Amino acid sequence: MSNCTICPRDCRADRENGRRGFCGVTGKTIKCARAALHMWEEPCISGDAGSGAVFFSGCPLRCVYCQNRDIAGAERGIDITEERLAEIFLELAGKGAANINLVTPTHYTPQIIRAVEMARKSGLTIPLVYNCSGYEKVDTLKLLEGVVDIYLTDFKYMDVEAAERYSHAPDYPEVAKAALQEMVRQIGEPVFDEAGMMKKGVIVRHLLLPNHLKNAKGVVQYVYEAYGDTVYLSLMNQYTPLPGLERWPEINRRVTKREYGRLLDYTLSLGVENAFIQEGETAKESFIPAFDCEGVLPEKPV
Repeated sequence: MSNCTICPRDCRADRENGRRGFCGVTGKTIKCARAALHMWEEPCISGDAGSGAVFFSGCPLRCVYCQNRDIAGAERGIDITEERLAEIFLELAGKGAANINLVTPTHYTPQIIRAVEMARKSGLTIPLVYNCSGYEKVDTLKLLEGVVDIYLTDFKYMDVEAAERYSHAPDYPEVAKAALQEMVRQIGEPVFDEAGMMKKGVIVRHLLLPNHLKNAKGVVQYVYEAYGDTVYLSLMNQYTPLPGLERWPEINRRVTKREYGRLLDYTLSLGVENAFIQEGETAKESFIPAFDCEGVLPEKPV
């Protein structure tokens, strides 16, 4: 944390002594914005009980269209210790969570590993989901081997220009390819229980952006040709343009039914069998959770 190279930005910020990294946070504590049961993940992640989602503040990628922008810049959240994070995991499990879902966890990887070890010593047995942007260093992912059960990763871009324009990361395609290879190496074939809940596996998400069908097709083609049905694809049409996108007019609208339909048709034409799709109206701000720090602090005694 004194010379941080956890993420591909390699900003080398002295987070240990209060310097903020590219991610927007320091390294002495863990900034968390919400810890609650979450029903809006893929069916094999949320199920009927809900996924125990822990939303971390800050982000190494910082996309201009970020749906969680309130916390991506680390403006919201409460600083907690590793011990408190371990308690949160156990509290979510006690509420019936199907798994522990770490949302945007990259920049807290060392602290999370220690918190998971503490929680498991205290009886945590449900799967751990690493829910990330796909912009991950292989060396950091290697630290998670044996800790993470499910990788729920974005694969945002095969288009270098789009990666630079919207995420300031022209290296995203190559970084994401290497990261996905490591995730699949660690996890291997997916495993489900009798209720259809994933216990082990890799899910690759792609959020379709307006006017970027070619980029989406490139992502689907690469992932399927490289890994076949070893990974599950999750094709999302829920893109919601939020205020402040005037500088990027080409993505300042919702995805059309025709755009999404063409992506699904292309996916089927490749022979993809393991994929999640979204139906109906999903591009709503109501699908963005309230980052009100629910579940972060210990519950007050009655």
